[in-house]
Amino acid sequence: MRILEVQDLYKSFGKTEVLKGVNFSMDEGEVISVIGSSGSGKTTLLRCINFLERADTGKILLDGEVLFDGDSDNKASAKEIRAKQLNFGLVFQDFNLFPQYNVLDNVMLAPTLLAKERADFKENKKEILDEIRKNAEAILTRVGLSDKLESYPCQLSGGQKQRVSIARALALRPRVLFFDEPTSALDPELTGEILKVIKQLAAEKITMVIVTHEIDFAKAVSDKIIFMSEGIVAEMGTPKEVIDNPRNERTKAFLSKMFE
Repeated sequence: MRILEVQDLYKSFGKTEVLKGVNFSMDEGEVISVIGSSGSGKTTLLRCINFLERADTGKILLDGEVLFDGDSDNKASAKEIRAKQLNFGLVFQDFNLFPQYNVLDNVMLAPTLLAKERADFKENKKEILDEIRKNAEAILTRVGLSDKLESYPCQLSGGQKQRVSIARALALRPRVLFFDEPTSALDPELTGEILKVIKQLAAEKITMVIVTHEIDFAKAVSDKIIFMSEGIVAEMGTPKEVIDNPRNERTKAFLSKMFE
């Protein structure tokens, strides 16, 4: 079933065009990796879909419903944008954990803040917080951190911090989970930790989009690969099609440099 569609997305910063008509779609449960050289528009695309940036024109559809239409004159309020963002989870490359909170509290924080907006929160506070805690503990167990609930970020390795970031994103039950260079801040030996977690999530049919420079990583976890070049999707297909047998000359040139 089609879950996410991006149609003719454009984004400029001043006179610099970054996205120049990006089009792609993905089905529920798919894993797509986005590769390409620095400046090709990968992270800007991710930020536009997650409403951290506002695209200039184009459309973003989730489950067939329009979440964003750049041709509309309507300006979404901060509350409306936050509601749209909750459809997506985002794992940053630099973890972005709160150092003053332990692992469990980092994962519980966003769901707790949302729960406080519920009309029944005061009446059912204990039951609601118990459920949030139970869910956070279960997710941390899924990512292999059941023994680190009371640890603080300063006590964790880079791979462990990234797994907490993944757990935190999952805690909001997003429709699509996005990763922005999830292994770039890690030593090579720790990359395997994150690869294992992402493979596990893929087996659970979690829909994911991964922006990465790691070609072997992308090939190992992805159903499809998007190669971006100069602000467009230059090529999209299976890992075998895009990485092993690319058709686009820009894809070939990029991969030859990566494997030199």
